[in-house]
Amino acid sequence: MNDNNNSQTIHLKKEILVRLIKAFYTDNFEENTRLIPYDMRPKGAEVPYRCCIYKERAIIKDREIAGLGFQIEEDDELTSLTTYAKRAKERTEIDNKHLTVLQAACKGCVPSQIYVTDLCQGCVARPCQKVCKFDAISVENGKSKINSEKCKKCKMCISACPYNAILKVTVPCEDVCPVGAIEKDEHGFAKIDYDKCINCGRCISACPFGAVHEKSQIIDILKTIKSDYKLIALIAPSIAGQFSGSIYQIKSAILKAGFDDVFEVAQGADITAKNEAEDFIERINLGKPFMTTSCCAGYNQLIKKHLPEIKPFVSDTKTPLYYTAEIVKNKYPDAKLLFVSPCVAKRTEVYENPNIDFTMSMEELEALFIAKDIDVSKCDEIVFKDEPSKQGREFGVLNGVSEAVKMNLKNEDLVKPCIVSGLNKDTIKKLRNFALNNKCENDCNLIEVMCCDYGCISGNATINNPQNAKKIIEESFINNKDIENHTDSL
Repeated sequence: MNDNNNSQTIHLKKEILVRLIKAFYTDNFEENTRLIPYDMRPKGAEVPYRCCIYKERAIIKDREIAGLGFQIEEDDELTSLTTYAKRAKERTEIDNKHLTVLQAACKGCVPSQIYVTDLCQGCVARPCQKVCKFDAISVENGKSKINSEKCKKCKMCISACPYNAILKVTVPCEDVCPVGAIEKDEHGFAKIDYDKCINCGRCISACPFGAVHEKSQIIDILKTIKSDYKLIALIAPSIAGQFSGSIYQIKSAILKAGFDDVFEVAQGADITAKNEAEDFIERINLGKPFMTTSCCAGYNQLIKKHLPEIKPFVSDTKTPLYYTAEIVKNKYPDAKLLFVSPCVAKRTEVYENPNIDFTMSMEELEALFIAKDIDVSKCDEIVFKDEPSKQGREFGVLNGVSEAVKMNLKNEDLVKPCIVSGLNKDTIKKLRNFALNNKCENDCNLIEVMCCDYGCISGNATINNPQNAKKIIEESFINNKDIENHTDSL
């Protein structure tokens, strides 16, 4: 979830992306890429974040490596940015590892642990020792002590202590990961287990050092823009709440940036809602207790890797992006397709879909607009030939999917929705219990699952506060503009 708590990190990422894009359009991309750390932190400049200018430059270099689309963990520290830029220009394939850890920015956290502070009063009752199921607490010199090798971090002792003398030290990225896919390696750096990772992006937003980073495909995208291929943008419904301008102005801005056409994935959302409604009716008629939605990429990865129990209850319907890509590919069979995404999870879905070639985050799209001096609010409005419904455009807002499914039913009262807002250890446990008990809470029969707390409008790669984004999307329908004055689409 992008809660915009880490504004300095977001600013740094954006600045580096803007500089990389501008460098790409110069006569010497490789050399200008090499100079970025020195341009951003010239000799004698103020050092805003780290101990020295050399540390700052090292971290900027790591962010550039990620921006160029490479795995920082594989950097040998000897390879120059010039070489990385050259390799990025020559690259023909994109791998399926979408996250990387900036080791120069990491190692700022002590190991996660639960420990007894000096506030311990040495209670005769030993409540902390009594509640520990793992025999991890002993008493030494009249004070409680926790054996870190036995401790399972269940936090029962924290709740039991009447003096609040027991604390948990957390590592933010580890603490927020719902599936235990990130932990410190033997050198103290965060390490991602890609076999467990569902690409929810929570670690990106949680890290106060900005050490977890998406690998960008921006150079591959810019190469395609300059090539003879047509490049078609498929924009997620949540994009409508991200920029200062209407959805029609966003389309105009994307065309100005060099794309050949733009399609709303909300168009595919209408198909998903219709198909999920049909799937729902069929399952209810067969006596199935409930059905979950299927459009969230992070949730789909969770099912695949960690929650097979709930698979029988998941709708067989494809995602809005899947249907939109089919439509666009039929119209432009030889074109390259790009999805503008609110989150890192969709990168996996794109990688697995042969109809789609690239993913660009909304953060990256904003950087492209800045680099090309495109102001969305000043762009003309260009309508879409196939206008999606209001419900399709609200798919990225929490409760939007279940409402769209209800609208496609003759009897809306059949639906008793349950909204799972944000995937974490508790909501995963809840979903597993639904599956094992063959029953949803409060006899609900349609479960909308969103990986991010407010839906896609709070994905880790969005650029606006989710409450503001929701308000913009809602007001865009209240104040619907007269499309007769819009420029017709290409």
